[in-house]
Amino acid sequence: MKIVHAASELFPYMKTGGLADAVGALTGTFAQLGHEVSVFLPGYRGALAHPLAAKAERKFRLKVEMGDQYLSGDVYSFSPSKNLTVFLIVRDEFYDRKYPYGNGERDYEDNSDRFIFFCKAVVETMRLADLGADIVHAHDWQTALLPLLLREAERRFGVTLGMKTVFTIHNIAFQGLFSAACYPRTNLPDELFSMDGLEYYGQVNFMKAGILFADRVTTVSPRYAKEIQTPEFGCGLEGVVQTRIDDLSGLINGVDSAVWNPASDKLIPARYTASDLAGKRACKAELLKVCGFDPAFQGPIFGMICRLTEQKGIDLVLANADFFTGKMCRFVILGAGEKRMEDALKKIALSYPDKVFVCPKHDETMSHLIESGSDFFVMPSLFEPCGLNQMYSQVYGTVPIVSRVGGLFDTVRDADEDPVNGTGVMCAPNALELRGALERALRLYDDKARYGAVQQRGMARDFSWKTAALAYETLYRDAL
Repeated sequence: MKIVHAASELFPYMKTGGLADAVGALTGTFAQLGHEVSVFLPGYRGALAHPLAAKAERKFRLKVEMGDQYLSGDVYSFSPSKNLTVFLIVRDEFYDRKYPYGNGERDYEDNSDRFIFFCKAVVETMRLADLGADIVHAHDWQTALLPLLLREAERRFGVTLGMKTVFTIHNIAFQGLFSAACYPRTNLPDELFSMDGLEYYGQVNFMKAGILFADRVTTVSPRYAKEIQTPEFGCGLEGVVQTRIDDLSGLINGVDSAVWNPASDKLIPARYTASDLAGKRACKAELLKVCGFDPAFQGPIFGMICRLTEQKGIDLVLANADFFTGKMCRFVILGAGEKRMEDALKKIALSYPDKVFVCPKHDETMSHLIESGSDFFVMPSLFEPCGLNQMYSQVYGTVPIVSRVGGLFDTVRDADEDPVNGTGVMCAPNALELRGALERALRLYDDKARYGAVQQRGMARDFSWKTAALAYETLYRDAL
């Protein structure tokens, strides 16, 4: 098949979270399976500076209609591997910035224009390059206009650019809501700015467009596909999702074993396997050293890697701060986000430097060290469309402590409820339940034989992207 993907993030060129990992691994796996894959990414400053992008060549000079004017842009492309082509949409005014969506304090005010332009540029490049796609796959609100803009361009030019379109909701909480003033720059018919189209309480909702106008809609876990049909998790779009229930699928993301594999991971101090965990002990020793903890400490290390936001359950962790400061354990947190949460965690780390370590940034090497060196991984999300770290943790022999939501529910089995198959510790997403889960984790750690069995079962699970990609391949063929 000829498959086109478009996303606002793509590992290793631009990453703020799991979206980049998912799109990077999925497109790479499809290329390895022999499909002809093209993937589009905004030409961010960081993406253009990546060593693999150094061989990118300018292919097209674009003129993109934006309302009553035309804006120019360039298309660069390169092929990092067989069957895979990366297209970078370059317009310095929009993408030559340090961060992809905002300055850390607030979103960029021109995000509507930035991603309208990107989606239109993808369509125009597909037309000029004559890509002739079987499947056009858009990811999250930043590319949610693509299925609709693709059909409008086909109508306008009398051509077929893509046989079928797929839209994946990675997180319905982020919808791309903008003032109605941006709608004319889509150049879409006036009648589509309505309740049955892109209008949402007087605003333009990009994600709504993807849900309504793609041929197939997917989420990144079966549980999340059900959750977003409810008011609790649908974030106001549950009614829209319900209209597409016959075309909705929940497909679990996978683990990119070329990046996340303790037997071959070059970012950790020692490699290891399920049959020989000596390397994991070396990773734990290095993590203790990096965090400034007592190197002779024998208790469990709890690790956490995430954006510091309400969604990730940071408030639940803060409510249980006395567990981490009072119990015989160590706690390591990697991530940046909301200032309130960042400051609260830093304050705890300053008060208890021998117990808690906070690294308030994105650091790929540190994330691998935490996954390999920790004994437990804490992930008490209030909602989690799929989640990747709970899968990475199992692969690395680090027992996950997770909420019973979304992809966490689909990928972890509670060791107390299922002693034969359990791979982690699960709880409801509230502070009291998390406390109980943390206490259970300590008891599990003290029972070395039982902890080892849970660890081994996690490492034996198959979370490979090849399995995940085959599910997408089936969906594509069914759509066609």
